[in-house]
Amino acid sequence: MRESAEEQAREDLAASLALRLRGEGMLKAAEAELEAAREARRSAGSDAAVSGLDLVAAQAYMEHAERRRQARMLDLDRCDAEVETRREALVEAARKRQALDRLKDKQRAEHNLEAQRVAGIALDEMSLNMHRRRVEAA
Repeated sequence: MRESAEEQAREDLAASLALRLRGEGMLKAAEAELEAAREARRSAGSDAAVSGLDLVAAQAYMEHAERRRQARMLDLDRCDAEVETRREALVEAARKRQALDRLKDKQRAEHNLEAQRVAGIALDEMSLNMHRRRVEAA
């Protein structure tokens, strides 16, 4: 059961990492969009015949792109926190499994030692009985 908990924690971590990678890609896309908006604003301001409405629209587009980039950065921060949480859960699950494995190994060793002790007692008893028979027969 602990091994399946560790496997589940490993899968959860992998899913979180994949989500983080996707978020990273979305942040890069938002940064590219922001850079394109900045370039559009610069080029709009360099033309001689640009209306105020065009400048306002370019500014609004740039601000929208900046908000989108900030939202993607927040999403990526949340993904980072989730990855760290999942990583800690995996470490904890692995630690518990290892502790149970050590306990199981210890119990197995104790059982083997007890089985050897019982077998030794049985062999000693058989040897003693054989010795008694020889003494009685002689």
